[in-house]
Amino acid sequence: MGYFNRYSRHIRFLAIFHILLLFFFLDIHGQETKTSTDTSAVQPAFPEDSLGRRTPRGAVQGFIRAVAQQNYGKASYYLDVPKSLRKKISGEDLAMALQQTLDSRGNIFPYSLINNDYNGDLKDELANDLDRVGNARNEEGSFEVLMQKTEDKHAAPIWLFAQQTLEKVPLPIADSVQHETFIQQTFPEAMENTRWGGVPISHWLAIFVLILLSLAIAWTILKIIISLIPLVWRKAASSPTISVIKAFSLPVQLYLSVLFFVMLSERAGISIVVRQRFGDMVVVVGTIALFLLLWQLADATAKIVEKQMVRRKNPSGISATLFLRRATKIAIVIVGMIMVLNTFGLDVTTGLAALGIGGLALALGAQKTVENFVGSVTLIVDQPIRVGDFCKVGEIVGTVERIGMRSTNIRTLNRTIVTIPNGEFSSLQIENFAHRERFWFHPFFHLPYETTTDQIRFLLVELRAVLYAHPLVNPLPARVRLVELTRDAYVLEIFAYINAVDFDQFLEVQEDLYLRMLDVIATSGTQLARPAQTVHVAEENKFSPEKAAEVKEQVQQWQESGELQLPNFDADRINELKNTIPFPPEGSVSRKR
Repeated sequence: MGYFNRYSRHIRFLAIFHILLLFFFLDIHGQETKTSTDTSAVQPAFPEDSLGRRTPRGAVQGFIRAVAQQNYGKASYYLDVPKSLRKKISGEDLAMALQQTLDSRGNIFPYSLINNDYNGDLKDELANDLDRVGNARNEEGSFEVLMQKTEDKHAAPIWLFAQQTLEKVPLPIADSVQHETFIQQTFPEAMENTRWGGVPISHWLAIFVLILLSLAIAWTILKIIISLIPLVWRKAASSPTISVIKAFSLPVQLYLSVLFFVMLSERAGISIVVRQRFGDMVVVVGTIALFLLLWQLADATAKIVEKQMVRRKNPSGISATLFLRRATKIAIVIVGMIMVLNTFGLDVTTGLAALGIGGLALALGAQKTVENFVGSVTLIVDQPIRVGDFCKVGEIVGTVERIGMRSTNIRTLNRTIVTIPNGEFSSLQIENFAHRERFWFHPFFHLPYETTTDQIRFLLVELRAVLYAHPLVNPLPARVRLVELTRDAYVLEIFAYINAVDFDQFLEVQEDLYLRMLDVIATSGTQLARPAQTVHVAEENKFSPEKAAEVKEQVQQWQESGELQLPNFDADRINELKNTIPFPPEGSVSRKR
């Protein structure tokens, strides 16, 4: 299997094992202080209970500590013994029976998941005076382990194991044969008689064996799944898919390990005292697995995006990707640490408040920096411009030379460099000329009032013929219209699009069209109008009556033969004209090449 080498497997296995050991010792060290820390988070409204039974979590913790000390008399104070059992069994024996049931056929939720409020969990589907804290089994089937709220002489809440739970606990029968658990069958009797923390030492040794066994089972199952994925899904061999599979592998292995550990520890008959020590550790490992998955997915996603940016030669995109990956990882670590500390019962409210104040001050100080970064991300994602694009940003016209994390550089037509902060850049109106597939050809020709109407008709036809005949002018739309009569001239509007690959080619085609149209105007016998303020003598007037007569005769021929191409050109005539103008023009050096 090509996804993991043998060294990384052993390192990963040892790392997971040391993480579990670390949290085990942290849990043992913090177990004694957790009760006081948790209850201090809730403002006391009643006198303290010496047994810590004001909340469901406190009552469960007190019962577990009592049975760990084998003080079943004290443990009985955590039971709401039903009247039906008071004559059959003592409170001490009932507490012992509850412990034996939880040891072999039940479990208690991790402490961090048990409610720590005086009123209990009011959002569950149970009655307001009941809270679910676990589950167990008897000969008839499974049942819920419930805590019930009662009141003491001060009318203060006291949480006890509920009567409906205790009624379902299997009671010990005299002279009955006790079935040995897996641990009792496996470990020597000396280990059963030697206790540590109120529990036989064999249970502690067994818990470490189950950790290793759970890790081994999870690793084997994951190895089989990963080896089967390429057989079922061919795309699993591709680079992006492999990175995603690797991102899921370790978190899934952790989840499977926790699942098998919980199942095996209950089936093996390990004491509820030992399992509760590891209860919060299970939650912590699950939290770590979740945030480890987010961490590795952020890594895998960033690497995929980074490769795409390298392929597109987008250095600013690479910088943004690296920054976002770093910021995401920092957020994952902070949130993960808060959740882990909260699981261990440490109050992070003060720290969060200080972090919020510091974050607010930092945000105010770095407001422009954040604004510029968001602007750069917007430019990278939307890509209204790219490096090398000729564009107009606000009132600035030039070529984009660099898109950075803070600002963008534009080289203007004066060859100066203008630096625009990305926050401001993204809010400006951006006109990008680089992606034009056509260029607009839109001149206006002003003709003097000496021009006859037949000359105007002649120009309307012949100027449009130039547009239709030119190979780089798009025929749709291509029009020439008399659009206005000003104080001193007739106005002809030319409207067309030139199919050019860049602005330089557009200028070449535009120049060619201007020259050809000036030739047409000269042929018509008229000329372009001069500004009204210009003073000129009659000898300079190039108006030709002879050419005007020739044009009039030509228009009359078109009219008589029904071939006057006004107001629109005939489609057949357009097809005849297409590409009849040589470009580059005859005699051009470019045409020779």
